[in-house]
Amino acid sequence: MTMKVLGYAAQSAEVPLAPFEFIRRSPRPDDVVIEVMYCGVCHSDLHQARNDWGFSQYPLVPGHEVVGRVASVGSNVTKFKPGDYAGIGCMVDSCRTCHPCQEGLEQYCEEGNIQTYNGVDRHDHQPTYGGYSQAIVASEDFVLKMPQGMDLKGAAPLLCAGITTWSPLRHWNVGKGSKVAVVGLGGLGHMALKLANAMGAEVTLFTRSASKEADARRLGAHHIVLSTDDAQMASVHNQFDLIIDTVPYAHDINPYMPTLTLDGTLVYVGLLGSIEPPVSTLPLILGRRSVAGSCIGGIKETQEMLDFCGEHGIVSDIEMVNIADINEAYERMLKSDVKYRFVIDMASLKA
Repeated sequence: MTMKVLGYAAQSAEVPLAPFEFIRRSPRPDDVVIEVMYCGVCHSDLHQARNDWGFSQYPLVPGHEVVGRVASVGSNVTKFKPGDYAGIGCMVDSCRTCHPCQEGLEQYCEEGNIQTYNGVDRHDHQPTYGGYSQAIVASEDFVLKMPQGMDLKGAAPLLCAGITTWSPLRHWNVGKGSKVAVVGLGGLGHMALKLANAMGAEVTLFTRSASKEADARRLGAHHIVLSTDDAQMASVHNQFDLIIDTVPYAHDINPYMPTLTLDGTLVYVGLLGSIEPPVSTLPLILGRRSVAGSCIGGIKETQEMLDFCGEHGIVSDIEMVNIADINEAYERMLKSDVKYRFVIDMASLKA
C-alpha cells in the first residue's frame, strides 16, 4: 500500500523550500520503511535545490543523511525489524552486478547508483525523494544499522560527511604512523580530523585562519599550518602521506603538492568541477605524487565507518534546526555559519 507523506521540497531553483505532500511507493518484499527522526543538511542539498549543477528535477525533496526508526519491513527482509534504528545515506540502489558493485563499491556503479533524492528508481522509474520527510522506503541492502547507544542526532551527518572522508582514509591505508593533512575546516573537514586522529594518524590542518587553531585541536588536529604563510608551508615540505582536500570550490592546490611525501596523494572530496588554476606537473614528477578524487563510500564501508564511530564515540558536531527554518539554515550554510553540520529535527514537521 502506498503512503502519503509530508515533506519539504523545492518546486524550482528560484523558490524557497516549502511543505510538500507526496506518495511513497508500496513497500517491496526487500524494503524497509523508516520513520525519519533526523536528517542532516549537506551542501549538496542546497546545490541541488538551486540547480547549481544543472540536473535537478522538480519537485525535489532533499536529504541524504537520514536516521530514523524502522516502522515496518518487507517479507524478505532479514537484517532489520520494526523498532530498530537505521540510516540511509546518499544511495538507495545500484545495478548490483557490475564490477564495482560486486566489490562493495556501489558508489562507482558503472550504470550509475540511484541517489536517495533527485534520482530515478530502477524498478518503477519514479523520482526518488529524500529525507526531508516523515518517512522513507529503501531496499534493506542500502539501509545501515545504527550502533547501539550512538547519539542519533550527531550520527546523521556520518552518512555523508563521515563516509566521504572515511573512504579515502581507508583506501589509502591510513593508520598508526601515517601523516595526514586536511584542507578546509567545515562539515567534511571536521570529520576528517576526527576520523584520521582516531585511526592513529598524525593529523595537520591547513587553514587560512589562525583563529581556527583551538577548534582544530579539539577536533583532533595535532598541528595547524597557515596556508598563507610561506615559511610555515615550506616547513612541512615532504611531510604528508595523504592530503584530504574538502574545499567545495575551485582553489589553487599547487602550494600543497610539495608538502606530500614520495608517493603521496592529494585527494579531492569536496570539489565538483574543474581544477583551477592548472596543477603544475613538476612536484608530481619529482615526487611521484598523485592528485585523486574520492566519492562517498559503499554500503559495506559505510557500515564499517558507523561501527568504528560507535566504538570510538565519534559523531558530528551539529546544530539542530526545525524544518520550518531550513531556508535560513541554507543561507547560514553559504556563509559557513555553522559548526559544523545542521541536522533537522523531523519531529518539527507537522501535518
